Amino acid sequence: MKLSINKTRSLWWAISSAIILISIISMVISWQNPQIRAPLRPGLDFIGGTRLQLERDCTQLNNCDQPINITTVREVAQAQGLGDSSIQIVGENGISIRTKDLDVNQRTNLQTALSEKIGAFDPQQNQIDTVGPTLGAELFRSGIIALIVSCAGIIIYLTFRFQLDYALFAIAALFHDVLVTLGVFSIFGLVLGMEVDSLFIVALLTIIGFSVNDTVVIYDRIRETIKIHPDQPIADTVDDAVNQTLGRSINTSATTMLPLFAIYFLGGESLKNFALALIIGFTAGVYSSLFIASTLLAWWRERTGKSPVLVSTEPVDTSASSQDS
Repeated sequence: MKLSINKTRSLWWAISSAIILISIISMVISWQNPQIRAPLRPGLDFIGGTRLQLERDCTQLNNCDQPINITTVREVAQAQGLGDSSIQIVGENGISIRTKDLDVNQRTNLQTALSEKIGAFDPQQNQIDTVGPTLGAELFRSGIIALIVSCAGIIIYLTFRFQLDYALFAIAALFHDVLVTLGVFSIFGLVLGMEVDSLFIVALLTIIGFSVNDTVVIYDRIRETIKIHPDQPIADTVDDAVNQTLGRSINTSATTMLPLFAIYFLGGESLKNFALALIIGFTAGVYSSLFIASTLLAWWRERTGKSPVLVSTEPVDTSASSQDS
């Protein structure tokens, strides 16, 4: 079955526009949230401070009979002078507290006060992380610079390999993928309290690389089809290119997703968000390469009436066109 994606491109654009609009609204709400003050809920890597993840010891008799009351945890934190801390219930018997930088005595006092109220903790399951605010800010700046540099490099590369409009629509598809991933994590941050860390920046860079690779494959096929059928309408050329690369895109994505799902369901806790970001971004990348970057190129070429033939180093015979005019 042959897909005619350009006949229904308004549908693909509407779907993407709706998802992006929801993403932007979620990030605005997150920014206005006094507990977050950012488009996404930032993790310890970016804002600095101390994070304590404590797990109750259920091997002790009656220690886990009652569920953890988050109000009780907040009252304990308030009594310790940590009322502005971010507190979450993790699973059935764990709590996660993100707060300002604490020294050893402050951490010990907080843990002791909590154990008296909600039960003893398992020292083998407890995790304590501390990051200075200067290092957190530096990690954030480095991540943003890396994203900007990578996008600029992609524009330059695609402009030389294809043409400027190809490069611009490829970047539009990349922004689509990044915005979708940011939006989903913004929603998860509001609803589930999910935080993003430095690995999230790595995931965004990986998504950009994966997405542009898919787009380049389609653009290459468009260029080859143009050479074979130079008089064919650009919409038909794009449809042919997408159909010819569809199987390859699906197979590549499927084989890539399998280890990501394995990491998400079977890997360590610190890698779950990383794997989830890649799963969301790669899915959006396949969609944008097939239905956004290609259809935008066809629409632009139709609108401008620009010849689909790409710039070539080979001499072109213009005598026929001059006689026609």
